[in-house]
Amino acid sequence: MHFIKDYVRDLKCEFKGYNGKRLSRDLMAGVTVAAVALPLALAFGVSSGATAAAGLVTAIIGGVVISLLSGASFQISGPTGAMTAILVTLASKYGMQGILISCFFAGIILVAAGILKVGRIIYYIPSSVITGFTSGIAIIIALGQLDNFFGVTSEGDLAIIKVLSYFTSGFDPDFPTMGIGLAIIIIMCLWPKKWNAKVPSSLAALVFILVFNHFAGLDVAVVGEIPKTLFLADRLSLASLDPSQFWDLFVPAFSIAALAMIESLLCGASAGKMKNETINGDRELIAQGIGNILIPLFGGVPATAAIARTSVAIKAGCETRLTGVFHAVILLLSMFVLAPVMSKVPLSALAGILIVTAWRMNDWENIRFIFSHKFKTGMLKFFITMAATVVLDLTQAIIIGVAFSTFMIVVKLTDIDITIADIENERLEEIGIYIPKVSKRIRMAYLTGTIFFAVTDKLKSQLSELGNTEVLILSMRGVPVIDLSGIQALLELQQELSEEEVTVMLSSVQPKVLEELRRGGLIERIGEEHVFDSAELAIVRAQKEMEE
Repeated sequence: MHFIKDYVRDLKCEFKGYNGKRLSRDLMAGVTVAAVALPLALAFGVSSGATAAAGLVTAIIGGVVISLLSGASFQISGPTGAMTAILVTLASKYGMQGILISCFFAGIILVAAGILKVGRIIYYIPSSVITGFTSGIAIIIALGQLDNFFGVTSEGDLAIIKVLSYFTSGFDPDFPTMGIGLAIIIIMCLWPKKWNAKVPSSLAALVFILVFNHFAGLDVAVVGEIPKTLFLADRLSLASLDPSQFWDLFVPAFSIAALAMIESLLCGASAGKMKNETINGDRELIAQGIGNILIPLFGGVPATAAIARTSVAIKAGCETRLTGVFHAVILLLSMFVLAPVMSKVPLSALAGILIVTAWRMNDWENIRFIFSHKFKTGMLKFFITMAATVVLDLTQAIIIGVAFSTFMIVVKLTDIDITIADIENERLEEIGIYIPKVSKRIRMAYLTGTIFFAVTDKLKSQLSELGNTEVLILSMRGVPVIDLSGIQALLELQQELSEEEVTVMLSSVQPKVLEELRRGGLIERIGEEHVFDSAELAIVRAQKEMEE
């Protein structure tokens, strides 16, 4: 119930003082986004293993439903390149009905995720993992367009397997088809940025190719018929929905839900900075879930928030969530008015658009930052996640990336720093402590890092070999955490040193660590009188005991 109250409250805030001027800004932003979304919707529909019409339906339904329910005022949802990487494999195994059923179940998973408040999960995924994941998806998208780009046919389910089949089954490109794809890429790359704000490069390139091919009459594969209806012939029927299919399609459905969650929340976090607005992650997941439950009932493919279209909307002056609705209405009108024209779009033209889109979707700024500063761990995370994304399932890639990141953190935690030093009179005098001559048999051991099971051997080996020492002071200011194994290691160390008549003292122990040491019995062993707030006090006490 609190979701509804928060939603109504945010709507009132969003539309407070709404007037004709703000409405015109939303409308113009909607027109601009629609110009960008139209060619992408067609392209992503085809590349998903579905149809151009399915991509268009997704953009329309997602644009209305998800925009209205979204956790922010700026999110623009529709079919995306990242999702095609999952769907094309799903389509080859289970057909269009497999996509529709998986989308429906993924929607349910997303709604549940929103209700369970897992919207913050995105903040626990390292940026280098997300960057590698995005680059991996870009590679999959680009490789998946090679058939349409060259006018050839490949074999296999995974993108990399399809490419390898060119070497085993033959590769005979169709040059007119390839020429159209190249023309699209060249136009999009050379299109001036100042023009792109008014006429997107993808739309300009598509119009040029349509006009050119109308007069040239090249015999190339085209999109085909675009039905003038929102209810496509191949759509999900609730009456024919078989619950037993859920188990066969659970992994694909979970992958779709996970990807939609990651992409939508990432889009919200990134675009939120542009508009200085914080997204409600849990409500966004519920909105995405409801949208993906409804979309297959119309025959569309899964939708997520799209960073490219969302950023275009914000830059074009988006005021409220009505921008997303207006963009969907314009796409709907285009479906009815421009269907005959869109049906003649060459598939290689859409392939060219997606290849450029794949290149641009890489987070080049973050990639340059990681490699220019030579963050070795970040580079490893990037390459491992990217490779796993290309070779394995996308969800597995994220899990592998996060698991590797966690492993690297554990490795760093095991690198505890132990510095053993003699006492220097000069340093004590600098802070006002005057001792005629501190015994060389009093030594300090500075510990920095977490003391847990993986570092106990290093701890014992370094602190057991002290030579001519009577008092060892452990300075533990740099130890934030200690576990049971760490406590046992210190107990064994104290026992060994005690047998060698070496007194152990503690200094600068953090409260939580001190509490654990007291519970483990170490403080009782060494005595409360040998625990000090500072190393200086410990040194004074050690010198006094030796003189006595």
